Amino acid sequence: MTGAPATSDRPFPPIGWLSTGALALVIVGGILMASYAPRKAPLSVATALLVGGVLLLVAAAVLLVRLRDFSHRTFFTVFKWAIFAYLVTAGLIEFAFVRDHTTGASLVIVSFMLVVFALSVPTTIAFTVARYADD
Repeated sequence: MTGAPATSDRPFPPIGWLSTGALALVIVGGILMASYAPRKAPLSVATALLVGGVLLLVAAAVLLVRLRDFSHRTFFTVFKWAIFAYLVTAGLIEFAFVRDHTTGASLVIVSFMLVVFALSVPTTIAFTVARYADD
């Protein structure tokens, strides 16, 4: 058999793994920050976890943009609905931290962790759907 490989047979970069790794790092950081609320958390560890999550998510985004022969239309269709759901979830989590009187640098770090959370899950979902789409 000759011709283009089936969608499921094509090799793809580890975009799903990278965005899931970013999610894992910020979840660990979020648990760390929540365990100290409303006291002052160790910001160096939380910041390192946040930076690691951001770097993994940026790497996933760079690989995603460079993909050829990929259903970007399907990706963005799924992504827009998933991000809607995860922005609502992240907003509710942010509200809980504000309600627990988290302020200053701790709140900034938690807020950025929630941004990574709200972007990484939809990226993983949308990539997984789009990699099997035949567009």
